[in-house]
Formats: sequence, structure tokens, C-alpha cells
Amino acid sequence: VQLQASGGGLVETGGSLRLSCTASGFIFDFYAIGWFRQAPGKEREGVSCITHPSGTTRYVDSVKGRFTISKDNANSTWGTWYLQMDNLKPEDTAVYYCGMEYDVEGLCTLAYDYWGQGTLVTVSS
Repeated sequence: VQLQASGGGLVETGGSLRLSCTASGFIFDFYAIGWFRQAPGKEREGVSCITHPSGTTRYVDSVKGRFTISKDNANSTWGTWYLQMDNLKPEDTAVYYCGMEYDVEGLCTLAYDYWGQGTLVTVSS
């Protein structure tokens, strides 16, 4: 499984960023792709996920209404997933990782079995 996140950067409070995740190299029929983040000195936190093939999404409460997860082609197994992050806050500052959860039945759990290198998101106050 290959996962690569990109799109991080520095943005002011209230600004937006879009993270991308390319995923390939697997043949699971049921899985979820999503993001988790880790801020300095804090525990890892699942942020959002989307299941395949159902397209069901899930968000941690702190980002509901501000972040949107999507996929470029709902029918393809591989591809690119996006996390649109709007109205960013300083507490969103973290390294964001793209991850995969396999054998997902129903709602994804925001926990991941595979992940790639992260991308840094910094929100200035």
C-alpha cells in the first residue's frame, strides 16, 4: 500500500487549505481512506475518513462543518482523496497523515492500518 499526502502549508486563522492523498498498490474491496493528525506534544487524532465503495464519511467533532473529505473518482479503487479544510484555527496546526483502514464494515473508525508520510499544516493566529 502506497499513501502520499500533500498540500500542507502556512495559513492565517480563517483561511483554507486542501490536502491531497494519493493511494495505490492494494486490492481491498472494502476500505476507508482518511486523515489523522498529530500536533507537537499531543496524541494522534483521527480527523476524517471516507469508505469505499459506499462513500460514507465521518469527522471528528472538532472539524465538523469546517472540513470536507472527498474522492476524485468514486468508482475507481485507486486515486486521489481530498480534505478541504476551511475556517482553519490555530488548534488545527499539526502534521496531517493520510491513512487506510481495510476490511471496513459500515462506518470507518478514524483508526488506520497503513499510513504514509505527513504534511505540515500551520495556522497562524
